[in-house]
Amino acid sequence: MKIMPTEFDGQSIRRVYDEATETWWFSVVDVVQVLTQQPDDLTARKYWNQLKRRLDKEGSQLVTSCHQLKMLAADGKQRLTDAATAETLLRLVQSVPSPKAEPIKLWLAKAGYERMQEMSDPALSLDRARQTWQQHGRSDKWIQQRMTGQETRNKLTDYWREHEVQPGDEFAVLTNIIHQEWSGVSVKDHKKLKGLKSHNLRDHMTEAELIFTALAELSTRQIAENTDATGMGENKGAAQAGGRIARQARTQLESQTGKSVVSGQNYLAPPAKKAVKRTLPKA
Repeated sequence: MKIMPTEFDGQSIRRVYDEATETWWFSVVDVVQVLTQQPDDLTARKYWNQLKRRLDKEGSQLVTSCHQLKMLAADGKQRLTDAATAETLLRLVQSVPSPKAEPIKLWLAKAGYERMQEMSDPALSLDRARQTWQQHGRSDKWIQQRMTGQETRNKLTDYWREHEVQPGDEFAVLTNIIHQEWSGVSVKDHKKLKGLKSHNLRDHMTEAELIFTALAELSTRQIAENTDATGMGENKGAAQAGGRIARQARTQLESQTGKSVVSGQNYLAPPAKKAVKRTLPKA
């Protein structure tokens, strides 16, 4: 997942982009704080908890549409917070009497519109991604490999959509099967190896990991196309076969180099050094 803070009227609203489900998730408390013009997030959380109880009593499904995701809290730590899609928040706004209701609805719609623009013109998304990676110090070679891999990924997910595989959980299951087959570890365990939490695994892959991921996904799509795989069952078979092809290539390379392709390397910023308290010697 990619975590990006953004603002509305000078108020920070945290949001997370889940690449597996291709969905933006927004912090409900942050939006409620804007709507109710609360002075801090503590009172905004209290308001949201009261609103949740009222909505539950009314039989509303809005609360069940929210998920808990880790976002950066005021104390600098990643903490679970209620998050909702723009669609759910647009419905939730109706339950909060506020002069900010219309502006926040327009703001949420704009966030959705930006995603629609990127879908109709992928170059916009790629340009934004390239700029972000450059700012984070990635090499041009790494960026090119990352973008090539993303194009391969997009072609695979397009095939899944067109052949009765549902975005969201089903995409995530197939993605994990491919990853487990080629790398020997699950997506979750690979992130743990790299010391990642809410970060996007692919943004922290080495060049070799990106290449083998792309090979596995390219193989999966071509096998699926060849057999006209439709639905989860048939596409699971294609995912396993595609991942095995990349695994064979990985093991051959490792036998020649004596080095593991799957790496704990990441691009996280080094932890800040703690200031050393110095005491003057007594006179």
